[in-house]
Amino acid sequence: MGSLYGENIKLTIFGQSHSPAIGMTLEGIPAGEEINTGTLQNFLNRRAPGNNEFSTPRKEDDVPEFISGFIDGHTCGVPLTAIIRNRDTRSGDYSELKNVPRPGHADYTGAIKYGGYQDYAGGGHFSGRLTAPLCVAGGICIQLLEKEGIRIISRIASIGSVEDKGPLEVSTSEKAFPVVDDECGQKMQALINETKEKGDSVGGTVQCAVLGLPVGLGDPMFGGMENRIAQIVFGIPAVKGLEFGKGFASTLLKGSENNDPFFADGGRIMTSGNNCGGILGGITNGMPLIFRVAVKPTPSISLPQQSADIRTGTSAILTVKGRHDPCIVPRAVPCVEAAAAIAVYDALLGRRKEITNGSAGLQENN
Repeated sequence: MGSLYGENIKLTIFGQSHSPAIGMTLEGIPAGEEINTGTLQNFLNRRAPGNNEFSTPRKEDDVPEFISGFIDGHTCGVPLTAIIRNRDTRSGDYSELKNVPRPGHADYTGAIKYGGYQDYAGGGHFSGRLTAPLCVAGGICIQLLEKEGIRIISRIASIGSVEDKGPLEVSTSEKAFPVVDDECGQKMQALINETKEKGDSVGGTVQCAVLGLPVGLGDPMFGGMENRIAQIVFGIPAVKGLEFGKGFASTLLKGSENNDPFFADGGRIMTSGNNCGGILGGITNGMPLIFRVAVKPTPSISLPQQSADIRTGTSAILTVKGRHDPCIVPRAVPCVEAAAAIAVYDALLGRRKEITNGSAGLQENN
């Protein structure tokens, strides 16, 4: 399975939605780095299920247990491994899905690829439950980046057709519903509740910004920052789209409108706009790195859906049981932050190697 990410750090995600535990191993973190477990837990709580009316009622504490690489509050140089125990599972709710797959989910493709031996309970390794260990790794990287003056902020940019207003300039992490404009947030919540009452689900978008980045992270072609971020962000189940800066809207502009003019400010080179989202040629330019992620509606809904029986090859009607989010977007917000942090920290370590080895060009314009 493709559950490995990274070039300078190596992240492995393991486990299934209903296995005894899920977890992650993060290799390449230098020894002696202090990790605040209280801060990490607060970050994980933002993603944890069962905390509000918009998430699945499945209740998990999501407390990471470090089994290697972490001693007396500091990394010790060996692979950092943590597990999160699954305690509130109801595998019986998923028994029908072994043969009758959910539309929009990986039940069918997983069954074919793994010859029927896949773990279908709770979605197995395809489940959003695996974003919990992703957030453990990302929460650690967020702390390491903050020591370098690099911050990651995000918000719910839209739910359905309801969009948040105002620019993303400060963190929304302290809000129960992470938007810039609270009035827009109330409209989003009303839409989620309305959709939930109908037995359906709704999707949306998440916007993320990385602030304080130096110039020079990333590489041309296949090692660009867009590539690095895209690879790990698309590891978040339900992500269906990704754009940087102006993104698809830039296709409506002329070059004279889309280009970000350079100017000098006290010896620092900056741009007067940021349509490029802080990346030029795959490399950070010192401006905020901004991207937006599209999250599809939850495929597991309580409405009857057309499906097919894999065993008999006949059509079937499926009514999904179990506990599911009517909207995944609010819990996806910290997952996007986590993914961004892992990608950026990996690129930062790569840049340091370039400078140490003397292969870097001009000094970073930071």
